[in-house]
Amino acid sequence: MTPKMMMTASVFGLGLGAGAVHAQDDPIKIGMAAYGLNAEFMQLWSAAGEKHPAVQSGMVELTVFDGRYDALVQQDQFETMITQGYDAIVFAPMDVEAGATAVQLAVEAGIPVVGSNARVNSDQLTSYVGSDDVEAGYLEAKAVLDKMNCEGDVVIIEGPIGQSGEIQRGEGNEKALAECPDVEILERQTANWSRAEAQSLMENWLTSHGNDIRGVIAQNDEMALGAIEAIRAASMDVDNFAIAGVDGVTDALNAVKEGRMDSILQDGEAQALGAIDVAIKAVRPDYEPMSDIWKQYPDMPWNGGADSEYNVPWTPVTAENVDALLATRQ
Repeated sequence: MTPKMMMTASVFGLGLGAGAVHAQDDPIKIGMAAYGLNAEFMQLWSAAGEKHPAVQSGMVELTVFDGRYDALVQQDQFETMITQGYDAIVFAPMDVEAGATAVQLAVEAGIPVVGSNARVNSDQLTSYVGSDDVEAGYLEAKAVLDKMNCEGDVVIIEGPIGQSGEIQRGEGNEKALAECPDVEILERQTANWSRAEAQSLMENWLTSHGNDIRGVIAQNDEMALGAIEAIRAASMDVDNFAIAGVDGVTDALNAVKEGRMDSILQDGEAQALGAIDVAIKAVRPDYEPMSDIWKQYPDMPWNGGADSEYNVPWTPVTAENVDALLATRQ
């Protein structure tokens, strides 16, 4: 920790945070710190938070913060929330290591922090409500490799280096690839969850490798969709490639319906709603959850809001369920 950070922690450690002294009748101030809101998935995550029954009823005053894909911006936002006396924070961090400093500052100020969607390397979180990214990485890579019959070569489009999704989905990718030892990885590089960056990467790789690329393992849907655009721009047939992503964003659901890619739905709505339930519980110990996700996912019991981790299950997108999933986006 730098001297400036140490001084900040010391000042905020004097108790400017209001988490420990919240009055029962006052609205609970919760900050929802998203790593970035440019793409659809985090937009769905944050919009779900704003629809939480406690927010709609006025019990919770929710503010969504756009971290702009920058760990330093997120830390500045934490300091703002501490100064303004927020009661709890729901945190989707940009960086698994850098986000730990922000968590420490909040906890020292008496403000509970609930992780959601992306992980941070901190043992000071009240809880974590997300999904198992290692499993997602395995499922998406296996979908690609199964279509390839474990023959041919692949490229991997990674998430932002240092974010937990990139790290853990990469672990899952490697686990699936180990089952197909003859498949070679021709290229792997980050496109920072960006469709445009992935399109540019894929255009370069198609120029370098042409028809040698059989599979595209993209660690999120936006990047898979960017790869598809690059293939089309090169006047190549998308059907000649096995392509998969993660998240179940709307354009990806349509692409699955059209047979152009595979996707694994990440239920960002459940992650956000569950995290807010846990955050309210940390402020008001007598609180009972108001969102429906605990009934929707009976294998993820509430357990009094006391669990250190809640894993929202993944849903592979299929021809059988894609229309129902698309209907939820109307």
